[in-house]
Amino acid sequence: QVQLVESGGGLVQAGDSLRLSCEASGRTFSSNVMGWFRQAPGKEREFVAATRWGTSSTYYADSVKGRFTISRDAAKNTGYLQMNSVKPEDTAVYYCAVSWRTYYYVKDYSTQTPYDYWGQGTQVTVSS
Repeated sequence: QVQLVESGGGLVQAGDSLRLSCEASGRTFSSNVMGWFRQAPGKEREFVAATRWGTSSTYYADSVKGRFTISRDAAKNTGYLQMNSVKPEDTAVYYCAVSWRTYYYVKDYSTQTPYDYWGQGTQVTVSS
């Protein structure tokens, strides 16, 4: 079993920065990939970013490319999503997830299907 706990959400203004954390416990970072997703009110959950452990391989949604950065601290069993230049349309509940599946391309982790465990989410609200 794996437990994922997100933190770092809050209310910020457009243009600000925010760093989300995803702390893992249990059968931790032997997983292959960590991803971040978000869900805005009335919308489907959507992919934000993914990274493959032990490599520099990352993949981002076009809507966040160049503004968000996904990373991981193996020693702390914690993943991060650095959010810069946030926009009101970034307002959502953000979820981290981990996957043990082995797809060749990191972009293949841009749907919910490959993920085995999910956190409970953290709210990010961006005011204009």
